[in-house]
Amino acid sequence: MFTDPQSVTSNAVAQSMPRLGQGLNAGLFQKDDGSYKLSINHQNNQRNRRVVRLDNYKVATDPLVPAVNAPFRGAVWLATDFPKVGYTIAEQALLTNGFLAYLSASSYAFMTKFLGGES
Repeated sequence: MFTDPQSVTSNAVAQSMPRLGQGLNAGLFQKDDGSYKLSINHQNNQRNRRVVRLDNYKVATDPLVPAVNAPFRGAVWLATDFPKVGYTIAEQALLTNGFLAYLSASSYAFMTKFLGGES
């Protein structure tokens, strides 16, 4: 079980999210104003699929009607999918850590290109 609260740093500001809910294979954390939500979900069927997702909600100027503020939502998540046998947790962690290192290398240059639509 993840500790309560969870904290994610966005734009150099730590966003503290207390636990809001917990299920058999899930956990939910949310900031008091609803601007950040962290959800964790595990599906253990033929394969073990694990998902951690961070959602963000904000109000900003509507680009089509600058005099009006509008709500916007964005999300980022990481999913892993492994067979029930054949990979140890350590091997899964090595592959996941390698992937995250790839995304964050060179001051997140790949991530910036990816988010800009390069393929």
